[in-house]
Amino acid sequence: MRKSALYALGLVVATLVALGLVVLSSASEANGIRLHNDAYFFMKRQAAYLVAGILVAVAMALFDYRKWREHVSLTILFYVLVVALLGAVFLFPAINGSQRWLSCGPLRLQPSELAKLAVVIAVAVWMDKAGWRVELFRRGALCPALIIALLAALVLKEPDFGSTMVVGAAGFLVMFVAGTRLLHLLPFIGAGAIGFIVMLSLNANRMRRLAPYLNKLLALFNGGGGEAAAAATTGAPSLATMDPAEYQAYMARVAIQNGGIWGLGLGESMQKHAYLPEAHTDFIFAVGAEELGLFFSIAVIALFAAFFALSIYIARHAADRFGRFLVLGMSFIIFFQAMFNLGVVCEAMPTKGMALPFFSYGGTNLLSAFFAVGTIFSVGLHSVQDRKRQVLAKVVMRRRSDG
Repeated sequence: MRKSALYALGLVVATLVALGLVVLSSASEANGIRLHNDAYFFMKRQAAYLVAGILVAVAMALFDYRKWREHVSLTILFYVLVVALLGAVFLFPAINGSQRWLSCGPLRLQPSELAKLAVVIAVAVWMDKAGWRVELFRRGALCPALIIALLAALVLKEPDFGSTMVVGAAGFLVMFVAGTRLLHLLPFIGAGAIGFIVMLSLNANRMRRLAPYLNKLLALFNGGGGEAAAAATTGAPSLATMDPAEYQAYMARVAIQNGGIWGLGLGESMQKHAYLPEAHTDFIFAVGAEELGLFFSIAVIALFAAFFALSIYIARHAADRFGRFLVLGMSFIIFFQAMFNLGVVCEAMPTKGMALPFFSYGGTNLLSAFFAVGTIFSVGLHSVQDRKRQVLAKVVMRRRSDG
């Protein structure tokens, strides 16, 4: 594997982080003043999270990823710790109808972010240890599906439907890449999807969020691009009667439309002034598009696409299949969340709170993203080192044969 791929990946991540800080500095200003009487409140905290995140990334890059497989007890300990933290959230009071956080003074930990990492590591270790037995139903499908199900069920119970999707999708992706037969995989995917839909339908708050999106889809299909569809997509509904989630999506669309091609200029967003409540978290992309325009939007999409493409390259040239599983799973977590967030902001997806990696304010999400990046670098660095050893060994053997 070429070391240049690691340099390119580092440059892409650094660009995303820098761009995220620039947008956050503007997007969080109004809420910082309104909530904490400090325009830089969120930026100061994000800077602290960023320093911690970089340290986590460096530590994971230097950590030999193969120890997860060689010392299975380490993987089990991490998995059990995450399960315990997911259970502990139910000891804390609900916030906005969900129990997702562990609070310790001013700090809050969201264990569902750790569950995304744990599911990739645990399933990757299991599938690598299974070897050729991944084609068998019990070893290759049932057992890893149970590993995924425990984490997904606890996250769904909070409830956090977005993180549940990520946990399930990342886990099943690793299973598929490892060689689980599709015939064995589909029943578990179907069962998970049915359970997810049932839980979703029983949650009145989530159904209220989903209803406007489904109504727009029905209007588009039934109207065939006619008046009904146009009204659903471009009309200005009554803000007073809007569901909060629908209001967020509508205001995000207004922000993107206001930005146009060139944007209003950095710091000039109107929507961040209480019109878009989650301007510095889930809908930060809309503020960036409003201030920096279409070129910002294209750049963000291109950067995340480049991140995923470079990760796939690193996975293909990994020294072993376990490294390949880790890189694909970790990069998928970041890429999936990014594309889903952009889809929500652009109203291509139903409204669901999911952070935009490296952009949205939040400590646990940023730390988990850097954990994933560090793991990818660990696989890449060890692959380069193994390649050098192989080349050196060939040179030594050639010299010995010539001598």
